[in-house]
Amino acid sequence: MQRRDFLKLATSSAGILLSAPSASGSPIPPRIMTVLGPVPAGSLGRTLMHEHVLVDFVGADKIAPGRYDPEEVFQKALPHLQKLKSVGCGTLVECTPAYLGRDPELLRRLSRASGLHIITNTGFYGAGHNKFLPEFAFSETAEQLAARWTREFEEGIAPTGIRPGLIKTGVEHGPLSETHAKLLSAAALTHLRTGLVIASHTGNGTAALAQLALLKERGVRPSAFIWVHAQNELATATHLEAAKQGAWVEFDGIPDKKFDRHIDLLLQMKEAGFLNRVLISRDAGWYHVGEPGGGEYRGYHSLFTEFLPAARKEGLSEDDSQTLLVRNPRRALSPSRQGKKSDLQT
Repeated sequence: MQRRDFLKLATSSAGILLSAPSASGSPIPPRIMTVLGPVPAGSLGRTLMHEHVLVDFVGADKIAPGRYDPEEVFQKALPHLQKLKSVGCGTLVECTPAYLGRDPELLRRLSRASGLHIITNTGFYGAGHNKFLPEFAFSETAEQLAARWTREFEEGIAPTGIRPGLIKTGVEHGPLSETHAKLLSAAALTHLRTGLVIASHTGNGTAALAQLALLKERGVRPSAFIWVHAQNELATATHLEAAKQGAWVEFDGIPDKKFDRHIDLLLQMKEAGFLNRVLISRDAGWYHVGEPGGGEYRGYHSLFTEFLPAARKEGLSEDDSQTLLVRNPRRALSPSRQGKKSDLQT
């Protein structure tokens, strides 16, 4: 087999290089898709895995262009992103999905101006009693939805050409409804075609374990799944069960003050030997469409300036911080580390 054929074989259907040998024979590290294009996984630096820049809660049936001034949003968001960059963050994962205010072109402008890597998403959000699902999401099959999301990765989010770096969906408390099970099935198909990790806003631990079971049935490894808002589940045993299976357990929503709950969760996962399956973030921001001036914009930087120092006083080491903010996000977002390798090849 000639080298150019081998490189093609080691590439996903969307063209992301997974793990092919270089000219020297060493593997080429995976590349992660940002709003400015693919970057080496090792360049992400410290990463916040779940944040927002703009959100519009009006609903899928009412959302439309012209509901906000992109320039006003840009001017309001940029200082917060610049501050985040100044405290040592390298990457922000923007988790606002389509029909909830996703604006890839705005994110591209902000990435260029702030110097941060910013990652956007594909997928649909079923939580919120399906308010943010377009009408066709109820009638289309999982295959049809997956085709839409895969096309965004292969061709870019129309009309920007910007490609997503993860799949974002959302479900209510378990057990899964028929509609939400379909969204997960569509996410599974999209993952197997693109290698993108699946991040799911999840109502509770019952829903998290139900999603893991469904994804396994579809041939997706647990390491391709991020349980978003896991801190809302009170049963630590459920966090441990998801981590034992290999899923990513994300403790986001870290507040400005009163960190005890999140620190306890991290220390419990560390003591159990599962800190390497944990992701953290603020779940902060954002410009709120419909409120005067976009309402209150909660900054992102306090995770670094307030939370981490408090956590270190309670026993979280600097190396633990590197695991949570550098190593784990890099592994979670790397396409070559998710799913079955044969499913990621052409």
